[in-house]
Amino acid sequence: MRTVQGPSSRVVIVGAGLAGLSAALHLAGRGRQVTVVERESWPGGRAGRVDVGGYRIDTGPTVLTMPDIIDDTFAAVGETTSARLDLMTVDPAYRAQFADGSSLTVHSDADQMAHAIEEFAGAKQADGYRNLRDWLTRLYRTEFDGFIARNFDSPLSLVNPQLARLAAIGGFRKWNTMVNRHITDPRLQRVFTFQSLYAGVAPRQALAVYAVIAYMDTIAGVFFPRGGMRALPDALAAAAADAGVHFVYDSTVTGLERAGDRVVAVHTDQDQRIACDAVILTTELPTTYTLLGREPRRVGRLRPAPSAVVAHIGRRRSPSANPALAHHNIVFGGEWDQTFTDIIRDGRLMRDPSLLITNPTASDPSLAPPDHDLFYVLAPAPNLERGNVDWSRIGDSYTEQLMDVVAARLIPGLRDGAEVLHVVNPQDWARQGMVAGTPFALAHTFAQTGPFRPGNMPRGVDNVVLAGSSTVPGVGVPTAMISGRLAADRITGAVDRSAPTVVAEAGRS
Repeated sequence: MRTVQGPSSRVVIVGAGLAGLSAALHLAGRGRQVTVVERESWPGGRAGRVDVGGYRIDTGPTVLTMPDIIDDTFAAVGETTSARLDLMTVDPAYRAQFADGSSLTVHSDADQMAHAIEEFAGAKQADGYRNLRDWLTRLYRTEFDGFIARNFDSPLSLVNPQLARLAAIGGFRKWNTMVNRHITDPRLQRVFTFQSLYAGVAPRQALAVYAVIAYMDTIAGVFFPRGGMRALPDALAAAAADAGVHFVYDSTVTGLERAGDRVVAVHTDQDQRIACDAVILTTELPTTYTLLGREPRRVGRLRPAPSAVVAHIGRRRSPSANPALAHHNIVFGGEWDQTFTDIIRDGRLMRDPSLLITNPTASDPSLAPPDHDLFYVLAPAPNLERGNVDWSRIGDSYTEQLMDVVAARLIPGLRDGAEVLHVVNPQDWARQGMVAGTPFALAHTFAQTGPFRPGNMPRGVDNVVLAGSSTVPGVGVPTAMISGRLAADRITGAVDRSAPTVVAEAGRS
């Protein structure tokens, strides 16, 4: 594995998102002096926040999986998750509502889920679920260490024993093909393939290796931090600060000072010059390339993932609210396959919307004023590169349409006293610097997977490493945190993560 050569005692991390915080903790645990520069006044990056009228809104991801990766990150400085964060299990993980009026609660427990499926679609489908669960578990165990959680120096890095095992269990076939081998009910198939939207590829085109996201969602379990998703970056930043990491908030990095092929200092818009031996950039790709003064040479153009419209809605809790409403709810439209054609191929709004509706106050009522609920409605949408939607013209009316869909399919009477608190559409994501106006970064096509994704060691500079959603391993909370650890490995070399961690005094010896 290639690593940064030369001195690496002082590391500057640009960006206090989950990748940057993960890198900071891993580096602090390995004795480096770490400074994190963040343009906002809080940590979190894509896991953003807005407070409106007593509502505490998370503007980024709301689905949290794989707490063992969080454990590993805290452990880097000798901490535990439980000492810093109250993680609650979300059960059911989801409630799926289908166009025919049927619904299914999705549990991570095998017996609970098999029982729910048997009542929903019969014993044969329940047996198929158990077989699918076994396959997803084997898929995860085969690919995690060998592909997701490792650095690649070239495509030849793929040639290892895990590659043959992954091919043998169907990892390089199509996602929906492998799922459909085990379950035949179209509604159930959607429950185990909708996650391909996170990867930015339709399930009939996505590689089955990405079905590992379905493992994370439906088997490993879904969690939620008390205090909202913002509690995770807050806890990581607090642990990092206690381990000696220095944070510089409200400062935007404007330039990298070089001496030959090395960066020797970072400059900010606050007239700061921060000397360093190595730099980790977790910035959005356009910003990253501007700072580096170059773009990578690639055979083809990078393909951004689809985007999303996210509407945050508050209202007084209704005594007639849907009693089956869960923390996470998926409303599937009748034309599910058309959804991908609309937003990915044709660049248009969904004609028959499928939505994720999150009700975080179901787990933590403190996120809203007393006797009020907070709803997060996510609608997949074309990114700005593919689509031709005039968001400045239709933004408000589209939010109204989404509310009508939610009221008709999931929350009767939603509009009674409802208040639109905050809306983010692709134009808003673009104003935050996100490529093509998508918070999901680059689509996980084969040409943008593993060693074919923009690497975390850019050419032309000897001591800069990349981390975040646009580099390896990809998009999502768990992968962003793994990305930070992979970046730390590029600076220090990989370490035995089973060994006890000893954190030096602040100042890092």
